[in-house]
Amino acid sequence: MIPGSKGRHPSFKRGLLFALQGARQAFAQEANLRRMAIAAVLTVVAGLFVGLDVVSWALVLACIGAVLTTELINTAIETVVDLVSPEFHPMAGKAKDIAAAASCCISITAALIGLLIFSRARSEEHTS
Repeated sequence: MIPGSKGRHPSFKRGLLFALQGARQAFAQEANLRRMAIAAVLTVVAGLFVGLDVVSWALVLACIGAVLTTELINTAIETVVDLVSPEFHPMAGKAKDIAAAASCCISITAALIGLLIFSRARSEEHTS
C-alpha cells in the first residue's frame, strides 16, 4: 500500500508517475543503467541504418527491454539489501552478486542475439 493512499489503489496515472520517478532515480544513481541505455540507443540507430525487418526489430526491442528491466530489478534488489543489511553480511553479498549475475547473463544473451541479427542483416545487405 502506498503511504497516503487511504486504503485505495493508486490510479494508473499516479502509478505511472511513481514508476517514472523510480526510473529517474535509477538512471541518476546507476552508471551501468546509463551505459545500457546508451547501448540501446546506439543499437536502435544501427538498426535504422541497416534497415532491420519487423521480426529483427521485435527481437532487438525485446532484448533492450529485457536488459533494461533486469538492470532495474538488480538495482531494486541491491537497494533493498542495503536497507536491510547496511553492514556487510555474506548472505547480503550473495544476493547482490546473484542479482548482478542475472543482469550480466541477459546482457550477454542480448549481445549474442544482436550479433546474429546484425550479421544476418549485413550479409543480406551485401547479397542484394
